[in-house]
Amino acid sequence: MTHALSRRHLLLTAGAVAVSGCSPGPADASERQYANSPFRRITDAQWRARLPRASYDVLRREATERPYTSPLNEESRTGTYVCRGCDLPLFRSQWKFESGTGWPSFYEVIAANIGTKTDFGIGIPRTEYHCARCLGHQGHLFMDGPRPTGKRYCNNGVALTFKAA
Repeated sequence: MTHALSRRHLLLTAGAVAVSGCSPGPADASERQYANSPFRRITDAQWRARLPRASYDVLRREATERPYTSPLNEESRTGTYVCRGCDLPLFRSQWKFESGTGWPSFYEVIAANIGTKTDFGIGIPRTEYHCARCLGHQGHLFMDGPRPTGKRYCNNGVALTFKAA
């Protein structure tokens, strides 16, 4: 019995150490620059009142919208995609591409305005990204995008607003 408990303890401890080393916290420079933002002091009830339900679920609860439901998939004008929670610019329209996934996708991001963390929500590690100012969940980063970056920022359309130039 003692042998099984000590082995279990060792495995759990090793797992906790491994996970803690994978996930950058609020120490990201992009998040630190907005540490005193009033958007960080909005209560959950205030977010619920400010946002449409689908946007609230994605931005504040890290939900995922159904693919092929966002009108932003068809958006082709010149402009900027901003966080629906706080209007922080995240993507330029020239960085958008058709990924065939059903979600707005971008190969580049305004790096200073995005924070990341490791997400184990589906059992495997993925890179989640979020607005650095309000910490609203945007989507996940994959390394299967086009040149020049090879990145695909797969974004929930309900987490963005488009501002035409």
